[in-house]
Amino acid sequence: MKLLRVGPAGAERPALLDQDGTLRDLSALVDDIDGSLLADASALDRIRAAAGAGVLPALDATGLRIGPPVGRIGKVVCIGLNYHGHAAETGQATPAEPVVFLKAADTVVGPDDTVLVPRGSLKTDWEVELAIVIGRTARYLETDEEALAHVAGYAVAHDVSEREFQIERGGTWDKGKNCETFNPLGPWLVTADEVPDPQSLGLRLWVNGELKQDGHTSDQIFPVAEVVRYVSRFMTLHPGDVINTGTPAGVAMGQPEPKPYLRPGDVVELEVDGLGRQRQELKSA
Repeated sequence: MKLLRVGPAGAERPALLDQDGTLRDLSALVDDIDGSLLADASALDRIRAAAGAGVLPALDATGLRIGPPVGRIGKVVCIGLNYHGHAAETGQATPAEPVVFLKAADTVVGPDDTVLVPRGSLKTDWEVELAIVIGRTARYLETDEEALAHVAGYAVAHDVSEREFQIERGGTWDKGKNCETFNPLGPWLVTADEVPDPQSLGLRLWVNGELKQDGHTSDQIFPVAEVVRYVSRFMTLHPGDVINTGTPAGVAMGQPEPKPYLRPGDVVELEVDGLGRQRQELKSA
């Protein structure tokens, strides 16, 4: 299933995109697309049954905002330097273990919402990523099979980053990762049954129509199952939590000088195979 949330920010309603590309209203069946729903197999089965029976009312998508596909996210866990190509382009050694950092849940916005370039920023960068959405409480998972069984689905994420704040201003990466609007997510949450192999997905990103990233999840240093299993050793993952799994080569930081960092007025578009497409216009904060 392709689950999504539509409507004004803070007042989104649950919806489903059916196989014909028609948007269907789920608000009579569920209150929201969130962790409590994703952990409830019977509720998900009711949605599948209603979709199969053709009884869900259609929504007019004209002018309708798409919000983040998951509401009330507890935390966004991010994996840094998780593609061989990206580590090489930034001149960093391949990590021996996953690099883990957090983004605040309030950085998450809709897939086509405005991204704000922070005040004083000269090095705002792009990063297309595969996002994992957790469906079952995960702690101390032992096997890859267990890890994948705890995944509700996948989505497109844009891990926007400010490289000066991240690298040159002291402390941890958090200052360059948690600026307002720095995690567009969606358009859909595609349930795990529709993504049989998360290591077989292409990722692409364009800036002002120019292709900048053209990667593949097969280049991940730590694949999806290993990431979920590893993170569960250090923190409890709850239904509705999101894991951004890293970005392939092609970021601005990895380009020759002068590096083409993002500026107000730029347009970024990105996609992951089968998971939909995002488009953001950048404006000044």
